[in-house]
Amino acid sequence: MTNLLINVDHVATLRNARQETFPDPVHAAARCEHAGADGIVFHLREDRRHITERDVRQLAATVQGKLDFELSTEEEVVSICCDVSPDLATLVPERREEVTTEGGLDVTANADRLRSVIDRLYDAGVEQVSLFVDPVPEQIEAAAAVGANTIEIHTGDFADAPTEADQRAEAERLATGAQAAHEAGLRVHAGHGLNYRNLSRFQERVPHVQEVSIGFAVIARAVLVGIDQAVRDIHAALHQH
Repeated sequence: MTNLLINVDHVATLRNARQETFPDPVHAAARCEHAGADGIVFHLREDRRHITERDVRQLAATVQGKLDFELSTEEEVVSICCDVSPDLATLVPERREEVTTEGGLDVTANADRLRSVIDRLYDAGVEQVSLFVDPVPEQIEAAAAVGANTIEIHTGDFADAPTEADQRAEAERLATGAQAAHEAGLRVHAGHGLNYRNLSRFQERVPHVQEVSIGFAVIARAVLVGIDQAVRDIHAALHQH
Protein backbone atom coordinates (compact mmCIF):
# COMPACT_ATOMS: atom_id res chain seq x y z
CA MET A 1 0.00 0.00 0.00
CA THR A 2 1.29 3.45 -0.92
CA ASN A 3 1.69 5.89 1.96
CA LEU A 4 0.24 9.40 1.74
CA LEU A 5 2.19 12.36 3.13
CA ILE A 6 0.64 15.83 3.04
CA ASN A 7 2.81 18.91 2.55
CA VAL A 8 1.66 21.81 4.75
CA ASP A 9 3.91 24.51 3.28
CA HIS A 10 1.05 26.40 1.67
CA VAL A 11 -0.82 26.71 4.94
CA ALA A 12 2.22 28.69 6.10
CA THR A 13 2.21 30.62 2.80
CA LEU A 14 -1.33 31.81 3.52
CA ARG A 15 -0.45 32.73 7.11
CA ASN A 16 2.61 34.69 6.06
CA ALA A 17 0.77 36.57 3.33
CA ARG A 18 -0.74 38.76 6.04
CA GLN A 19 2.01 38.21 8.62
CA GLU A 20 -0.56 36.58 10.89
CA THR A 21 -0.37 33.74 13.38
CA PHE A 22 -3.06 31.75 11.53
CA PRO A 23 -3.73 29.45 9.82
CA ASP A 24 -1.19 27.38 11.72
CA PRO A 25 0.56 24.63 9.69
CA VAL A 26 1.02 22.64 12.91
CA HIS A 27 -2.74 22.63 13.51
CA ALA A 28 -3.28 21.76 9.86
CA ALA A 29 -0.85 18.85 10.16
CA ALA A 30 -2.83 17.41 13.06
CA ARG A 31 -6.06 17.67 11.06
CA CYS A 32 -4.40 15.97 8.06
CA GLU A 33 -3.27 13.05 10.18
CA HIS A 34 -6.70 12.73 11.81
CA ALA A 35 -8.25 12.58 8.33
CA GLY A 36 -6.03 9.70 7.24
CA ALA A 37 -2.63 11.03 6.15
CA ASP A 38 0.28 8.74 6.99
CA GLY A 39 2.58 11.66 7.66
CA ILE A 40 3.50 15.28 7.05
CA VAL A 41 5.97 17.02 4.73
CA PHE A 42 7.43 20.49 5.05
CA HIS A 43 10.23 22.39 3.30
CA LEU A 44 12.34 24.74 5.41
CA ARG A 45 13.63 27.11 2.75
CA GLU A 46 16.71 29.26 3.17
CA ASP A 47 14.57 32.42 2.85
CA ARG A 48 11.88 31.08 5.25
CA ARG A 49 9.17 32.16 2.82
CA HIS A 50 6.64 29.80 4.41
CA ILE A 51 7.75 27.30 7.05
CA THR A 52 9.74 28.79 9.94
CA GLU A 53 12.06 27.19 12.47
CA ARG A 54 9.28 27.53 15.07
CA ASP A 55 7.02 25.49 12.77
CA VAL A 56 9.73 22.86 12.38
CA ARG A 57 10.20 22.41 16.11
CA GLN A 58 6.47 22.19 16.79
CA LEU A 59 5.83 19.81 13.91
CA ALA A 60 8.62 17.56 15.16
CA ALA A 61 7.05 17.59 18.62
CA THR A 62 3.47 16.90 17.54
CA VAL A 63 3.32 14.90 14.30
CA GLN A 64 2.37 11.32 15.13
CA GLY A 65 3.06 9.70 11.78
CA LYS A 66 6.03 10.05 9.47
CA LEU A 67 7.78 13.43 9.31
CA ASP A 68 9.55 14.38 6.08
CA PHE A 69 11.89 17.40 6.31
CA GLU A 70 12.67 18.78 2.84
CA LEU A 71 15.84 20.84 2.66
CA SER A 72 18.69 22.14 0.55
CA THR A 73 22.33 21.51 1.44
CA GLU A 74 22.65 24.99 2.99
CA GLU A 75 24.61 24.69 6.24
CA GLU A 76 22.17 26.29 8.69
CA VAL A 77 19.21 24.29 7.42
CA VAL A 78 21.20 21.04 7.48
CA SER A 79 22.15 21.74 11.10
CA ILE A 80 18.49 22.30 12.05
CA CYS A 81 17.51 19.06 10.33
CA CYS A 82 20.24 17.16 12.18
CA ASP A 83 19.03 18.62 15.46
CA VAL A 84 15.40 17.69 14.78
CA SER A 85 16.27 14.24 13.34
CA PRO A 86 13.06 13.60 11.38
CA ASP A 87 12.01 10.18 10.10
CA LEU A 88 12.93 11.22 6.57
CA ALA A 89 15.10 13.98 5.15
CA THR A 90 14.58 14.79 1.48
CA LEU A 91 17.31 16.82 -0.17
CA VAL A 92 15.97 19.09 -2.91
CA PRO A 93 17.41 21.77 -5.21
CA GLU A 94 16.57 25.31 -4.24
CA ARG A 95 16.76 28.71 -5.95
CA ARG A 96 15.52 31.83 -4.19
CA GLU A 97 13.85 33.19 -7.32
CA GLU A 98 11.77 30.07 -8.03
CA VAL A 99 8.08 29.91 -7.15
CA THR A 100 8.31 26.19 -6.39
CA THR A 101 10.89 23.47 -6.90
CA GLU A 102 11.54 23.32 -10.62
CA GLY A 103 13.31 20.00 -11.12
CA GLY A 104 15.47 17.32 -9.63
CA LEU A 105 18.91 17.52 -8.10
CA ASP A 106 21.98 17.21 -10.29
CA VAL A 107 23.48 14.46 -8.17
CA THR A 108 26.45 13.78 -10.40
CA ALA A 109 27.58 17.43 -10.34
CA ASN A 110 27.15 17.77 -6.57
CA ALA A 111 28.21 14.32 -5.41
CA ASP A 112 30.82 15.39 -2.85
CA ARG A 113 28.56 17.89 -1.07
CA LEU A 114 25.61 15.50 -1.11
CA ARG A 115 27.69 12.63 0.26
CA SER A 116 28.89 14.84 3.12
CA VAL A 117 25.37 16.00 4.03
CA ILE A 118 23.92 12.50 3.76
CA ASP A 119 26.56 11.15 6.14
CA ARG A 120 25.75 13.92 8.64
CA LEU A 121 22.05 13.15 8.48
CA TYR A 122 22.60 9.46 9.14
CA ASP A 123 24.94 10.29 12.01
CA ALA A 124 22.18 12.48 13.49
CA GLY A 125 19.80 9.53 13.56
CA VAL A 126 17.82 10.15 10.36
CA GLU A 127 16.93 6.69 9.11
CA GLN A 128 15.79 7.59 5.60
CA VAL A 129 17.62 10.07 3.40
CA SER A 130 16.04 10.77 0.03
CA LEU A 131 17.22 12.72 -3.00
CA PHE A 132 14.63 14.50 -5.15
CA VAL A 133 15.59 13.57 -8.71
CA ASP A 134 14.26 13.55 -12.24
CA PRO A 135 13.53 10.08 -13.69
CA VAL A 136 16.99 9.81 -15.22
CA PRO A 137 18.78 6.48 -14.59
CA GLU A 138 22.21 8.13 -14.33
CA GLN A 139 21.01 10.47 -11.58
CA ILE A 140 19.27 7.62 -9.77
CA GLU A 141 22.40 5.47 -9.89
CA ALA A 142 24.38 8.45 -8.58
CA ALA A 143 21.89 8.82 -5.71
CA ALA A 144 22.68 5.28 -4.61
CA ALA A 145 26.40 5.90 -5.04
CA VAL A 146 26.44 8.93 -2.71
CA GLY A 147 24.66 6.99 0.02
CA ALA A 148 20.96 7.83 -0.20
CA ASN A 149 18.64 4.95 0.61
CA THR A 150 15.59 6.56 -1.02
CA ILE A 151 14.70 8.73 -4.00
CA GLU A 152 11.69 10.94 -4.61
CA ILE A 153 10.98 11.01 -8.32
CA HIS A 154 10.01 14.43 -9.64
CA THR A 155 6.54 14.06 -11.17
CA GLY A 156 6.16 17.67 -12.30
CA ASP A 157 6.61 17.02 -16.01
CA PHE A 158 4.01 14.26 -15.84
CA ALA A 159 1.58 16.56 -14.02
CA ASP A 160 2.15 19.43 -16.45
CA ALA A 161 2.01 17.37 -19.66
CA PRO A 162 -0.23 19.27 -22.12
CA THR A 163 -1.66 16.22 -23.94
CA GLU A 164 -2.53 12.63 -23.11
CA ALA A 165 0.28 11.42 -25.37
CA ASP A 166 2.77 13.64 -23.58
CA GLN A 167 1.55 12.36 -20.23
CA ARG A 168 1.94 8.74 -21.36
CA ALA A 169 5.50 9.48 -22.46
CA GLU A 170 6.29 11.11 -19.11
CA ALA A 171 4.76 8.15 -17.29
CA GLU A 172 7.06 5.84 -19.24
CA ARG A 173 10.05 7.90 -18.12
CA LEU A 174 8.85 7.74 -14.53
CA ALA A 175 8.33 3.98 -14.76
CA THR A 176 11.85 3.53 -16.14
CA GLY A 177 13.26 5.66 -13.31
CA ALA A 178 11.29 3.80 -10.66
CA GLN A 179 12.48 0.47 -12.01
CA ALA A 180 16.10 1.66 -12.01
CA ALA A 181 15.75 2.80 -8.40
CA HIS A 182 14.16 -0.49 -7.36
CA GLU A 183 16.99 -2.43 -8.99
CA ALA A 184 19.53 -0.23 -7.18
CA GLY A 185 17.94 -1.12 -3.84
CA LEU A 186 16.42 2.32 -3.25
CA ARG A 187 12.99 3.05 -1.80
CA VAL A 188 10.86 4.95 -4.31
CA HIS A 189 8.80 8.00 -3.35
CA ALA A 190 7.14 10.44 -5.74
CA GLY A 191 5.83 13.97 -5.71
CA HIS A 192 5.32 17.38 -7.29
CA GLY A 193 2.11 18.27 -9.08
CA LEU A 194 0.20 15.09 -8.23
CA ASN A 195 -3.48 15.84 -7.71
CA TYR A 196 -7.00 14.42 -7.63
CA ARG A 197 -7.18 14.07 -11.43
CA ASN A 198 -3.81 12.55 -12.30
CA LEU A 199 -3.04 10.38 -9.27
CA SER A 200 -4.83 7.25 -10.51
CA ARG A 201 -3.14 7.45 -13.93
CA PHE A 202 0.21 7.84 -12.22
CA GLN A 203 -0.40 4.78 -10.04
CA GLU A 204 -1.53 2.67 -12.99
CA ARG A 205 1.65 3.36 -14.93
CA VAL A 206 4.49 3.75 -12.42
CA PRO A 207 5.59 0.74 -10.31
CA HIS A 208 7.41 0.39 -6.98
CA VAL A 209 6.20 3.70 -5.48
CA GLN A 210 5.92 3.31 -1.71
CA GLU A 211 5.03 6.88 -0.80
CA VAL A 212 3.63 10.02 -2.41
CA SER A 213 3.95 13.62 -1.23
CA ILE A 214 1.04 15.90 -2.12
CA GLY A 215 0.61 19.46 -0.96
CA PHE A 216 -0.73 22.26 -3.13
CA ALA A 217 -3.66 20.31 -4.58
CA VAL A 218 -4.88 19.34 -1.12
CA ILE A 219 -4.49 22.79 0.44
CA ALA A 220 -6.18 24.44 -2.56
CA ARG A 221 -9.13 22.04 -2.31
CA ALA A 222 -9.26 22.61 1.44
CA VAL A 223 -10.17 26.27 0.83
CA LEU A 224 -13.45 25.06 -0.68
CA VAL A 225 -14.30 21.87 1.20
CA GLY A 226 -12.20 21.97 4.39
CA ILE A 227 -8.91 20.25 5.08
CA ASP A 228 -10.45 17.11 6.58
CA GLN A 229 -12.52 16.42 3.46
CA ALA A 230 -9.66 17.36 1.13
CA VAL A 231 -7.39 14.80 2.79
CA ARG A 232 -10.08 12.13 2.83
CA ASP A 233 -10.67 12.70 -0.90
CA ILE A 234 -7.00 12.35 -1.86
CA HIS A 235 -6.67 9.34 0.42
CA ALA A 236 -9.60 7.70 -1.37
CA ALA A 237 -8.09 8.53 -4.76
CA LEU A 238 -4.79 6.96 -3.72
CA HIS A 239 -6.34 3.76 -2.40
CA GLN A 240 -9.08 3.14 -4.95
CA HIS A 241 -7.02 0.48 -6.76
